[in-house]
Amino acid sequence: MEKNGKRFEGKLVIVTASTQGIGFSIAERLGLECASVVISSRKQKNVDEAVKKLSDGGIEVLGLVCHVLNAQQRKNLIEKTIQDAAPYLKKGSSVVLISSIAGYAPPALMGMYGVTKTALFGLTKALASEMSPDTRVNCVAPGFVPTHFTEYIRKNEHLRRETEGKTLLNRLGTTRDMAAAVAYLASDDAAYDLLAS
Repeated sequence: MEKNGKRFEGKLVIVTASTQGIGFSIAERLGLECASVVISSRKQKNVDEAVKKLSDGGIEVLGLVCHVLNAQQRKNLIEKTIQDAAPYLKKGSSVVLISSIAGYAPPALMGMYGVTKTALFGLTKALASEMSPDTRVNCVAPGFVPTHFTEYIRKNEHLRRETEGKTLLNRLGTTRDMAAAVAYLASDDAAYDLLAS
């Protein structure tokens, strides 16, 4: 993929759970739009592999180990980001944080998946109300996107077709679809898009 815009030039973007799947695609997309990207995962091996892929694509990236359920590791993620990346940012740069609810509660069953998405909408509205007007809070609810979390759908053709048939577009989303949506919502193009309004 080639660089495709400069909407995130001068921005530092932290994407948690971002060494695979949707998180990786988001980090890659924002990096290709000139963001400085911080990625994280629970395993150093995954971090190292993702950093190499992004760096090879010309993306400025810092990779850190962080399990988002661990308060100390979350704190370390922010502190290390400030220590390692902030000195290189220009004056007036801003920070964008993108995090996945799946990092907090990976859905094991479809019913649980629905519950976590409902909770996500409620949390988003509450945070948007509390943090406006200085901070924008948005969310994307991907549904079933082919990643390792939804591998059971991809491997079962009947279930895959049934799931696709329940979508208005008659197909599953892709990680690039999700990255494009997040890139829009995190950019200044979405400066007036407020979920909680």
